[in-house]
Amino acid sequence: MENYLLDGRCSISNNAAENAIRLFTAGRKNWLFADTPKGASASAAVYSIIETAKANGLTVYTYLEYLILYMPDTDWHNYPDELDNYAMVRKCKSSMCQVT
Repeated sequence: MENYLLDGRCSISNNAAENAIRLFTAGRKNWLFADTPKGASASAAVYSIIETAKANGLTVYTYLEYLILYMPDTDWHNYPDELDNYAMVRKCKSSMCQVT
């Protein structure tokens, strides 16, 4: 409320923020049952990829398929900068993963 009073351009509604975290809070109960720290880390990574794809207007299934098909051929352990080639804004968004 204080920010709204200081700057009238701020939205008084926080619906956008609440909608953005709704799926996260729904999934929180599922994450309680991650058996290991590695499993929890893997779940968090996949969740992050999916939510980022959604936020960028991509078809999630197609983007995941794209990653699964092309990332295994990349030597990203020795060349970590190669991961930038899989940034959805560069390749996938311009070609096959667009939401139609």
